[in-house]
Amino acid sequence: MTVAIVLITIERAKVDEVAQQLLGVDGVAEVYSVAGQWDLVAVLRTGTNEEIADVMTGHIRKIPYIIRTETLMAFKTYSKKDMGAMFSIGNEDPK
Repeated sequence: MTVAIVLITIERAKVDEVAQQLLGVDGVAEVYSVAGQWDLVAVLRTGTNEEIADVMTGHIRKIPYIIRTETLMAFKTYSKKDMGAMFSIGNEDPK
């Protein structure tokens, strides 16, 4: 699984409209409205880097009202569940 995080700046008052359009794009798993210099964060999940490129250039860049994007490619995923499993190695009760 290839994951990318896309930071997006939207024209004023169009955040909800763009978020709904993003959710209609294959490969877009989640969209978050956020505070700060960015308006939306989209999480892309695809099978390959090439599919991420296709989602960005073939779909997301064509959505009206998007002013700017920055794409972050994920190298490794960390989660509380994974970290708990990692730190429990060797600490199992021998019963």
